Amino acid sequence: MSNKKAGPRTGAATFDTADRPEKIRNVALVGHSGAGKTTLVEALLLATGELTRAGTIADGTTVSDHDPVEIAQQRSVALSVCPLRCTDAATGGASSSTDVIVNLLDTPGYPDFTGELRAGLRAADAALFVVSAADDVDPITVSLWEECAALGTPRAVVISRLDAPRADYPATLARCQRLFGGPDGQDVLPLYVPVGGGRPDDNSATPPHGLVGLLSGTGFDYGAGYPPKESADLTAQVDIETQRGALIEAIINNSEDESLLDRYLGGEAIALEVLIDDLETAVARGTFFPVLPVCAATGLGLAELLEVLVGGFPSPVELDPPAVMALYGTPTPTLTCDPSGALVAEVVRTSVDPYLGRLSILRVFSGTLTPETAVHISGHGGGERGHPDHDAEEKVGQIFSPLGATLRPTERAVAGDICAIGRLGTAETGDTLSAKAAPLLIEPWHMPEPQLPVAVEAATRADEDALAKALARLTAGDPTLRVERRPDTGQLVLWCLGEAHADVALERLRATGAHVETVPLRIALRETLTARAVGHGRQVKQSGGHGQYAVCDVEVEPLPRGTGVEFAEKVVGGAVPSQFIGSVEKGVRAQLAQGLGHDHIPVVDVRVTLLDGKAHSVDSSDAAFQTAGALAVKDAAPNAGPALLEPIAAVDITVPDAHVGAVMSDLSGRRGRVTGTVPDETAPVGMERTVVHAEVPDAELVRYPITLRSLTAGTGRFTRRFARLDVVPAHVADSLREPVSG
Repeated sequence: MSNKKAGPRTGAATFDTADRPEKIRNVALVGHSGAGKTTLVEALLLATGELTRAGTIADGTTVSDHDPVEIAQQRSVALSVCPLRCTDAATGGASSSTDVIVNLLDTPGYPDFTGELRAGLRAADAALFVVSAADDVDPITVSLWEECAALGTPRAVVISRLDAPRADYPATLARCQRLFGGPDGQDVLPLYVPVGGGRPDDNSATPPHGLVGLLSGTGFDYGAGYPPKESADLTAQVDIETQRGALIEAIINNSEDESLLDRYLGGEAIALEVLIDDLETAVARGTFFPVLPVCAATGLGLAELLEVLVGGFPSPVELDPPAVMALYGTPTPTLTCDPSGALVAEVVRTSVDPYLGRLSILRVFSGTLTPETAVHISGHGGGERGHPDHDAEEKVGQIFSPLGATLRPTERAVAGDICAIGRLGTAETGDTLSAKAAPLLIEPWHMPEPQLPVAVEAATRADEDALAKALARLTAGDPTLRVERRPDTGQLVLWCLGEAHADVALERLRATGAHVETVPLRIALRETLTARAVGHGRQVKQSGGHGQYAVCDVEVEPLPRGTGVEFAEKVVGGAVPSQFIGSVEKGVRAQLAQGLGHDHIPVVDVRVTLLDGKAHSVDSSDAAFQTAGALAVKDAAPNAGPALLEPIAAVDITVPDAHVGAVMSDLSGRRGRVTGTVPDETAPVGMERTVVHAEVPDAELVRYPITLRSLTAGTGRFTRRFARLDVVPAHVADSLREPVSG
């Protein structure tokens, strides 16, 4: 990859998709918000002739960030697919038949949109980590590197924004090597050295204008922009021998030719072609991770980056498709990335197009998708996806190659490619498309569980239908957004990943015409009684006809937590006729469910025993004894020590060891109780983490996702589950009776 160039291709009026998987590369761009991913995509599209003019984030004209929310916020919030065509470096671009299609998947860098990021990684076969030379490497990016390492995903690192004030390429390279490559960083090495520019502490310094290849020693001058010109003068400006030796040793250590190391140590000069071939193999295999300096504004390093994308990253045929399961008892095929194999595709993103309706972005893993194909659509349900299992059969209409918001019709999408389809009425993100005759279901990818609740309601009764439809469309495209109708509080709750995620969800709801408002969240409180007491209920009314007559004496007593409500009777001598005992129970249970006060908090974990009563042969009735039973309970309650109960959640918080103290201190301020800590056995060496087990009141967790992110620099995560109801301390009981602002 040292001397070969993947130059721009211009003059094509339309964009033709690849005709076989070997000509496809699917690459997800990963990095923190502001690292320059979107700007880099724009520069690559311009360099390869897909654009005639690069847009800017400030003007809202980039291909990737086309969503109105993205333009307004000036950051990526959704996955965007941007294919580009570049000539196959191995053949020198002799003809269009050797062109390689690179599907760039621009992913959001803000942690609230992790769902879009994971969808991009699912659709990709390799990851390009973009790190700003003017900023530190954030912990979230390091965590994503660990995830990719666990999956064996091929990776490369781009150090971007070399033109930014205070950009420091050497320091950023050292941080990347330390954080991505371990203590020695021996497999995270640069392929080129930037030349030119000033010192990092000089704000007036110009950015680098050239690169020198460590393997070939060739200089490439970007002084006039992209494409570069070879320059012998640049080579003389830097001493590359030390870095070149480290790179060659790393390549040899990753070589499948075991004799190469002995030959190198014996003083033999290894041919450049051999080193390049072994380097490309190691990159594709995910055992070596090249670092490339790139400046999107000047074009520096774009040609070299394209070489890595085409020559280093694997094609879809080099990787195994996800696991699938057969439906309805049909045999499960062994899938490979074969255009003539069984059709298997997955919806990695769903959006709503104003003209096409629901728009599905698909990654085709096997087979070939063509227009007018009848397909089976199957989807996972459960809490992680937020919708029930579903199956449907539909016919595929027009197939498109998406370029941001632009949809270009295509004749097919072969195995390994990414395409878009409109008007699939039932397909949702994460669903599987397969052949109608042999339906299959792909194993789902992991999505983070939303933990930030936001209570919403329609502005008017007339808006309720519009809100319900808008929520259905929104959750179909965003599996990390969960909608819950809480029967205990009557509220409609959106569970989001964070504040930014909630803001985007609400903005998209309102954009559909649904008038939605946020309201304070109500905690599902309960009351109980803590002592024995007796109560008297008397319902006596006389009117012109039959009157109402019923008298009840009851005893209330507490039960163990979680028992619920029990009813018993100890009536002697038929003081309450047997046909009315059920009426008393009905009234008692209705009153306890409604609550004993004006705030209508249900009462639980009590036993009510009917002790005595009186009846009238004419005026007693079912309704009268229901009322008397309810009045008796209300009469007993003040003397039975009423107490407020709140839900307690069992919380598992995973944080880097450096933040454990801050997290535990914060928990104590939230009335939390730490029940234990254990090391996270899944953490890699050098990135030790601890799992903190605690019990925390639900009311203290409403804003906890935001606080935890702040305490741990975005690296902490937690899960929660209901543990029990517990008595609320007296000093906070009154405040909890009011809704919690989110």
